[in-house]
Amino acid sequence: MKKNITKKEFLKELRKYEKGSTTRREFLGRTGLGLATAVFSAYGLSSFGSKANANIGDRVVLATWPNYHDVNNFENFKKQTGASVRVNVFGSNEEMLAKLQAGGSGWDVFVPTNYTISTYVDEDLIEPLDLSKLSNYNAGSFEKRFSDAGKVNGKVYAVPKNWGTTGYVVNTKHTKKTPTTWKEFWDLTKTSFSGRTMVHDYQLTTIGNALKYFGYSFNSVDTKELADAEKLLLECKPHLFAINSDYQPSLRNGDAWMSMCWTGDGKQLNSDLPEMTFVLGKEGGELWSDYYAIPKGAPHRDAAYALINYLLDPQVNSKEVLAHGYPSADSRTNALLPKSLLEDPILYPAKDLLSALEFGAAVTLTDPNRAELMARFKSA
Repeated sequence: MKKNITKKEFLKELRKYEKGSTTRREFLGRTGLGLATAVFSAYGLSSFGSKANANIGDRVVLATWPNYHDVNNFENFKKQTGASVRVNVFGSNEEMLAKLQAGGSGWDVFVPTNYTISTYVDEDLIEPLDLSKLSNYNAGSFEKRFSDAGKVNGKVYAVPKNWGTTGYVVNTKHTKKTPTTWKEFWDLTKTSFSGRTMVHDYQLTTIGNALKYFGYSFNSVDTKELADAEKLLLECKPHLFAINSDYQPSLRNGDAWMSMCWTGDGKQLNSDLPEMTFVLGKEGGELWSDYYAIPKGAPHRDAAYALINYLLDPQVNSKEVLAHGYPSADSRTNALLPKSLLEDPILYPAKDLLSALEFGAAVTLTDPNRAELMARFKSA
């Protein structure tokens, strides 16, 4: 520690850093912790980790989405804390909700999407977060449209992870021209891409993007509009390769040529296989933001807070973004990312495409008509 700095001065600087009014570098310089941090970092350790994360147990269970994390960060978290990260992967928010409603999920942390959080609060399945245990969280660093859904009735129940869009990816080796609309997506499915298209196992996006074929709202619960969407989905069902939210393997091995796709998957696929082009339908579609939250009765609560806090560290989160390709709403993280990534059109679409998108609506999660429609589609 810096010579002659008092405990009071140190705590003052620490609070300023936690609030985001000083940078990490400034904090380390003013307190004299910079050299120690450099030494710890060289060994993959955190100068703040060992004491703050003492006695959190040997594991933390995370329920999340496919292809959504840097596994190296989980390995470093275990080195720092002794707690291994056990990952449960889900393909839809409906699955997550059903698991928590059934009880005994065993989860410590889960990753809900913006429109679902109020439902978790209403059903008493989620607890307000103790922000004093999340020193790396700074509300002022996040763009509000990607963080506001985490607060319900004045309490913070979830903190932002990443945001993105829902479009589709198409292997352009099999097209004469790249499609640009959802109408083309569904029409190709029924014709030249028959047997090669995948859709999500997730009612919000699969039904929502069928609704876009007709120019309806992505979130519609109108019975006539849902009937039109169901007719289209049933027409397309025999032409699908699969209904699966983990679509990358089938696209990579050539079994599938086109799939509904989230931002990060689109970026990962395009980086490895340039012929894989990510498309946001001109008619619109989904804009979303995911969060970290702790369910009621989490068995490893201290480990849950430690993991969320660790992943909110801008240095750690920047590695996450580089690995998974989903944009962060945290300005501190963005300051650490290369310019080429911040200007990537998959991660940051043109304004006209972005403005046509809709955030998911809470009503779609529990609407019985949409749930029944999806069930009929899957069983057809």
